[in-house]
Amino acid sequence: MSPFAIAALAFSMSVDAFVVSVGRGAALGRPRYSEALRTGAVFGIVEAATPIIGWTAGIAASSLLEAVDHWIAFGLLGAVGLHMLWAALHRSADAEPPKASLPVLIATAIGTSLDAMAVGVSLAFFDVNILVIALAIGLATFIMSSGGMLMGRLISERWGRIAEVLAGVTLIGIGVSILVHHLRG
Repeated sequence: MSPFAIAALAFSMSVDAFVVSVGRGAALGRPRYSEALRTGAVFGIVEAATPIIGWTAGIAASSLLEAVDHWIAFGLLGAVGLHMLWAALHRSADAEPPKASLPVLIATAIGTSLDAMAVGVSLAFFDVNILVIALAIGLATFIMSSGGMLMGRLISERWGRIAEVLAGVTLIGIGVSILVHHLRG
């Protein structure tokens, strides 16, 4: 796989994490740089691990993983998206912005990275260096997620609640899209 193809794959795998990070950054009000880096690190680590898991599963038993991965993605992304919608719509205007708990952050990262796991399954059938690809995906996701949090920080004053609603709807949409794509074959 060429370096250009690896970079294109890496950044395409990190787009959904970027969108969610913009929404989370906006919802948190003015997240600190440490929070942006923490978000980037969690998303990057999970996003780097999932293609390796998918690649390993693809070598071992791809048909078993394909049978349930879309339901897992739909459930995780739908639950986190609904939680974000509920939080955005039920928070009073003068309330403190929500804190991003680590379990919610990890669940979101897992939900947005299941497409990378599916890519890992497909890469099992090619002669590629999965470690290089996984590291590229993780690094791109770290950069995109950290940047997304900081971008969300810039729009938080005026558009925070709207961005959180859009991020929640986006997560639900990604989950539904994954489910529909797999059910249609």
